[in-house]
Amino acid sequence: QVQLVDSGGGLVQAGGSLRLSCAASGRTFTIYVMRWFRQAPGKEREFVAAINWSGGSPYYRDSVKGRFTISRDNAKNTVYLQMDSLKPEDTAVYYCNGQIQIGGTTLDYWGQGTQVTVSS
Repeated sequence: QVQLVDSGGGLVQAGGSLRLSCAASGRTFTIYVMRWFRQAPGKEREFVAAINWSGGSPYYRDSVKGRFTISRDNAKNTVYLQMDSLKPEDTAVYYCNGQIQIGGTTLDYWGQGTQVTVSS
């Protein structure tokens, strides 16, 4: 089994910054892709950003391009989401998601979520 623990959320004023972290732990596993999603009240969960564990360019939803940066620390099995120039519409619960292989099986794993609230 693999556990994803995300953290770093909080309350911030518009224009401020937050850095989310998500650490994967467990028995021997291989990470292929790590992603961040978010879900605002009354809305569906939406993709925010993704990064391949082996390298390559990250991906972002259009509304966060230029403001959010996803990065990884392979040695720590940790993915980060640096969020700058935050807007009230960024308010949501943020979830990390990992495409992870254990043995011969690749599954999606989810963190428990961390609340981000941006005040105007």
